[in-house]
Amino acid sequence: MYKSILVPIDILEKVLTAKVIPHIEYLAKQSNAKVHFFHVLPVASAIVNAYSFGFEEFEDQATKKTEQWLAEIIASVNIPKEQLSYSVAFGSPRDEIINIAQELDVDLIVIGSRRPNISTHLLGSNAASVVRYAKMSVLVVR
Repeated sequence: MYKSILVPIDILEKVLTAKVIPHIEYLAKQSNAKVHFFHVLPVASAIVNAYSFGFEEFEDQATKKTEQWLAEIIASVNIPKEQLSYSVAFGSPRDEIINIAQELDVDLIVIGSRRPNISTHLLGSNAASVVRYAKMSVLVVR
């Protein structure tokens, strides 16, 4: 049914990621789909303003650390490793998730979301934004 699944995760949300993994394992095993884990590092204005003070070094270190965490997550997933991949990007989570979903031509995005509350209702959440803007199916795991 699915050929390619995108799994955007927040590496700091370990509980939420743990809830997503069983869904990914089930879906990937049923359809022999490739699974791409993805994390977006936000670009804060303070970091951008610090460009002349070593932004490239910061970006390099943040990417390396994030890739280590993603590799650990992938190692724990019960799917053949040749079906798994990951990447990291800097930017707006919604925009980067939508961009990579289109670039990889995924059939499904599986994203975790916490219970909605007043702040996510007023400000929105990454999951809600992805659901609104994605052109492919999105499974939200709570």
